[in-house]
Amino acid sequence: MKVPHLHPDTIDEVKQRADIYDVVSEYVVLKKQGKDFVGLCPFHDEKSPSFSVSSAKQLYYCFGCQAGGNAIKFLMEIRQQSFADVVLDLARRYQVPVKTLEPEQRQELERQLSLRDRLYEIVAIARSFFEHALRQPEGLAALDYLQAQRQLSEETIQGFQLGYAPAGWESLYGYLVEQKGFSAQLVEKAGLIKQRKGGGSYYDRFRDRLMIPINDAQGRTIGFGGRTLGDEQPKYLNSPETELFDKGKMLFALDKAKGAIAKEDQAVVVEGYFDAISLHAAGITQTVASLGTALSADQVRQLLRYTDSKQVVLNFDADAAGTTAAQRAIDSIADLAFKGQVQLRILHIPDGKDADEFLKTTNSGEPYRQLLAEAPFWLDWRIQQLLAGQNLQQPTSYQQVALEMVKLLSPIVSRDLRMYYVNRCAELLSQGNSTLVALRAQDLLKQINRPRRKGIHEGDRDSVKLPLTSDLSLLDIAESLLLRLYLHCPHYRELILTEMWERDLDFSLSHHRFLWQQIAAVESEVADPADLLSKVQERFLQFNPEMPKLSELFLLNEKSERDLLNTPLMIKGAIACLERVMCEKRSQMSLQLWRETDWENDPERAKYYQQQIYAEKARIQELDRERQVNLYNWLSMGYGE
Repeated sequence: MKVPHLHPDTIDEVKQRADIYDVVSEYVVLKKQGKDFVGLCPFHDEKSPSFSVSSAKQLYYCFGCQAGGNAIKFLMEIRQQSFADVVLDLARRYQVPVKTLEPEQRQELERQLSLRDRLYEIVAIARSFFEHALRQPEGLAALDYLQAQRQLSEETIQGFQLGYAPAGWESLYGYLVEQKGFSAQLVEKAGLIKQRKGGGSYYDRFRDRLMIPINDAQGRTIGFGGRTLGDEQPKYLNSPETELFDKGKMLFALDKAKGAIAKEDQAVVVEGYFDAISLHAAGITQTVASLGTALSADQVRQLLRYTDSKQVVLNFDADAAGTTAAQRAIDSIADLAFKGQVQLRILHIPDGKDADEFLKTTNSGEPYRQLLAEAPFWLDWRIQQLLAGQNLQQPTSYQQVALEMVKLLSPIVSRDLRMYYVNRCAELLSQGNSTLVALRAQDLLKQINRPRRKGIHEGDRDSVKLPLTSDLSLLDIAESLLLRLYLHCPHYRELILTEMWERDLDFSLSHHRFLWQQIAAVESEVADPADLLSKVQERFLQFNPEMPKLSELFLLNEKSERDLLNTPLMIKGAIACLERVMCEKRSQMSLQLWRETDWENDPERAKYYQQQIYAEKARIQELDRERQVNLYNWLSMGYGE
């Protein structure tokens, strides 16, 4: 169809209704920061979040690559779609009436837009048909299965709108097509019937199956899962891909779980429909189920929209198939997990039970809640899997386990987290011999760091060596810290100013000096100190050439948020770093002058420069001790990750 000329009223209403957070959060994991949200930019590779979303302004902006705009612009860029296509998609999503400037095009457009609405209607009627059939004589076996074998209450059966598909080949077809008057082609598009080979007549896709409606996040039924009541294969049959239903992106029971996920600040993912249903019945309502496919990054991002802590617990079966499924799920979301964007935990129920079986034996949700509380972090679980069945006394087993540990730990972005697990793995490899732990840790680090040498100019702070290898790196880190603290901590600005004034210090690097000048200019204009950060950030939109070096200072990640808890120590440590660099410069200058001095003709001057060198070296030693106390831990954890 030719792209229509959209009426300006339609475009304006779409802009008003389309929420920037809702749109962007489907593609970017966003974390609350003040009034705004931040995340990793989807338009370029980065380790530290520089992508900002403002709900108040309904705009996004990346301080790394300078991409920015509104919800429409974002979808145009991320999907590579035209303006009209994006507006039409948003109009469908937010139920905005579409007007076009050509009447003949409007009729065709409205016909296409109404297709999804008609499919929603057909699927909803089918759900009611299945619910009704469950209460008929032919559905008694299915109802008995739910009540006796699954031990589900009437409240749960009705709450999940469970039903039954009659055994006849054309039961639903006759109801929807012959009685309700829907076209067979439309019912087929809804995924409910199939055309027989050779064309002509149709037959029901689901026959003699217990029917489980699958809803979208808004609670609209979009498809079904059908469980056989006999020996028919497959045991579970899902709706096919349709205009409404995309199995790889959907999560069963998300519509019922999202409120509890936000309240509990945790999402639980299980494998089966009845695992999720039973957990909901037991009061553990933050539970969703995957639909027979490996858990995808898209599905996890949906869950992360509702939890601030980003905690997701995978509860797959404890048998070999369940373990494989858990490993496959981790692999599919490894990028999110290694970057710490999802706090992933793995729950395996003892004795190989699934959640549904476990709840039947405990008759309570409390034991399951205890398992949730004790579920190991995914890295601990993976390490357990590496050690399972291995005899570390055997050289080949030891070498294989150590190699797998290196592969597991190398991609971890957070340096402090990586160091924790290096020490943990070193303890395991030492097999109880505490004298070997340090040596094992050193061996692991050598192998982990070998392929990770990038250098600070390529954005990898891990390459900063301590304590004294690079004055430029030291100065860059210390100045960055002071500027970040000054922007984000109004109560400590006076301390920073006082320390710098008393020690006669200034920012040396050009981009930091430039930012300091802008801060001074803006600070004289703002009445409320809390507004300084946002005002400086807005001012910097005018200075794109400087932004790549400075954008990270406007944002806080988990590491820098922890730094704020020790702000006075951080300030004193950074100030000591700045002064140390200045002392080193003065010492080098005095050394150069001392070498150029004629000792025989001007011994007093030579002695003066020599004393200056000693004084500066002594001061450097004092500052090194001060740095070690106040800043060493901060640097060793990898500032800026």
